[in-house]
Amino acid sequence: MGLFHKILLSFSLLLTISFFNLSFSQQQILEEREPEAATGFTNKRLVKTDNYMVAAANPYAAWAGKNIIEKGGSAIDAAVAIQAMLTLVEPQSSGIGGGAFIMYWDNTAKKLYTFDGRETAPANIRSDVFFKNGQPMKWRDAVVGGKSVGVPGVLRALEHAHAKFGKLAWNQLFVDAINQSEKGFTVSPRLARLIELDIHPGVNEFYDTKQYFKPNGKPLKNGDVKQNPALADTLKLIAKNGADAFYTGPIAEKIATAVRIASINPGSLTVQDLKNYKVIERQAMCNPYRTVRVCGMAPPSSGGVTVYQILKLLERFDLSKYQYNSAEFVHLFSQASALAYADRNKYIADLSFMDMSPIPLITPSYLNQRAQKVGLDKKWEKAEAGQPYYASNVAYDDAYELDSTSHISIVDKQGNAISMTSSIEFMFGSGLMVEGFLLNNQLTDFSINPMKDNKPVLNRAQPNKRPRSAMSPTMIFDKDNKLELVVGSPGGSRIINYVAQTIVNVVDFQLDIQSAIDAPRITNRNDVTSLEKGTSIVELESNLTSLGHEVRVVDLNSGLHGVQIKNGKLYGGADPRREGVAAGN
Repeated sequence: MGLFHKILLSFSLLLTISFFNLSFSQQQILEEREPEAATGFTNKRLVKTDNYMVAAANPYAAWAGKNIIEKGGSAIDAAVAIQAMLTLVEPQSSGIGGGAFIMYWDNTAKKLYTFDGRETAPANIRSDVFFKNGQPMKWRDAVVGGKSVGVPGVLRALEHAHAKFGKLAWNQLFVDAINQSEKGFTVSPRLARLIELDIHPGVNEFYDTKQYFKPNGKPLKNGDVKQNPALADTLKLIAKNGADAFYTGPIAEKIATAVRIASINPGSLTVQDLKNYKVIERQAMCNPYRTVRVCGMAPPSSGGVTVYQILKLLERFDLSKYQYNSAEFVHLFSQASALAYADRNKYIADLSFMDMSPIPLITPSYLNQRAQKVGLDKKWEKAEAGQPYYASNVAYDDAYELDSTSHISIVDKQGNAISMTSSIEFMFGSGLMVEGFLLNNQLTDFSINPMKDNKPVLNRAQPNKRPRSAMSPTMIFDKDNKLELVVGSPGGSRIINYVAQTIVNVVDFQLDIQSAIDAPRITNRNDVTSLEKGTSIVELESNLTSLGHEVRVVDLNSGLHGVQIKNGKLYGGADPRREGVAAGN
C-alpha cells in the first residue's frame, strides 16, 4: 500500500470514529435548509509550506492538484484536475454536471480575473416553472428531476480560464481522474453516510443513480472500492476534444434527453441550450475593510456584495476588544448579517437581468446609514431591506439555495492563485445521473414564486438567466496589493456567514487560517441565530436570548478551505467538519 493510500485509510478511520452517535431525520435536515447533513468532526492541523499550497474537499482531489503543480502546472491547471477528481470522489457536492465561480490572481501582472460559470436556465423556461395546478410547488418536490436542471457551466469556465492561464496541456489534467475512475476509489465515510441517510428521493427513483450509489439495492459503504467507467469514458472525450465534447454531440444529447424524459418533473433543456452556453468574465468587486482590500464575485454570486456588507457594518466597532466566541461579537455579527441578508433577498440576482448596479448597496453613505442599526445597546430584530435605489419596485424572494458545494483554494509556485467554489446545489443534485456524473438542480435557486404582492421578484426564473447564488469565493490583499488570503466554503445560503466570519477571525482576531476555520460557527440569515452544536459557543444561548435573538443550536456544516500568505510562507487550512485537506511543498 502506497503512502497516499495509507494516509487516506487513516483519515477514513478517524472520520468513522466520529460517526457512531449521528442520527438525523429527513424532515429535520430539510427544515434546517442544509445542503448536506453533518458527518462528524476531525481535527486538522495548520499546514505550512514554502512553494505552493492546495486545499480541497477530498484527499484524492488535493493529491491530484498537488500532482499537477509538481509537474509544472499553474493554479488553474490544478483546479481542472481537482474538479475532475471531485466529480468522482465527492459526487454529491460538485462535478462537471454543475456550475462554478472562479477567481484567478495573476501574480505576474498583479491582476485579478473572475469567471462566471454559473448554470443558466433553458431558453424556453417560464417564470412559473415550479408551479403545479396554479400553486407553487414545495421545494422538496421541485428539486427532484428535470425541471430543476440548469445548463452546467463549470467545465466551460475551467476551459476558458485555462486558455488564458494554463501551463500544461489540457489533456494532461484529466489523467489522474481517469485512472482513478477506472481503478476505483475508496468510498469515504462522508459519502457513505450521506447515501445511508437516504434524504434525496431521486437516488432511489432514477435507475442509473440507484444502480451507482446502491448497487444491487445495497448502499455503498465506507471503504468500498467504487469504479466509474462511464465517467472515465466521459473524461477521456473531454480531455481529447475539450469542453465541446460535453456541450455538443452525444453527451449533450444524453443530458438533454435525461432532463426532458425524467420520470419526475420532466424539464425543457435542449441540446441548443448546452451549445449556446457562454462563460462571462466579470469585474471583481474589490473594496476596503480595515487595512486590507476584500475581493469577491459580482452577482449572481452574493460574495462581492453581501459578505462585504457584513464586514463594513462591523467596521466601526473595535472587534479585537472582544473574543471571537463572545456574546458581544455574536450579537454584532448577527445584527450585521440580518441587515445584509435582507438586502440580498430583495436586490441581488443575475447582473445581466438586474437593470440596476449593485454598487449602491456597498457605498459608504448607504452602509453608514445601515450601520446605525447595529450596536451592543440595540436588541436583535428582523431587518427590512434598505432603500439604496430610487423607486425600486421589487419583492423579496423565497429561494432556499441549498448549495451542495465544494471549495478549492490554491496558490501555485509563481504565486498565482485560485479561489473557486463549485456546486450541483442539493446533495446529489437533481438526482439525475448521465454518463457517470450527476446533474445539478440549480434552477431551484430561483424564487419559486416569481411575483409577490403584485411585485416581481428580481431572482425569478427567466430564459437564459443565472440563478442567484450564495457561493462566495474571496481573496484579500494588503495595502500594497499583495495577496494575503484565499478562502471560500460550501454550506448553502450560510456560505456568506461562514466566509465573513472567517475573514473577521483572520483580520480582526488575528487567528491563523486553520484556527479561523476551526472556530465555532455562528449564522443569522435574518431569521434565527444559529450556534454550532457541540462547541463552547452554545453557552451563549441565554445571553443572546435576552438580547432579542431566537437561538437554535444546530450542526453548522461549513467546508471552508483557505490559504494564507504571511512573511513569505504559505499556510493552508481545511475544515474539520468535512473531509478536505491542505497539502503543498
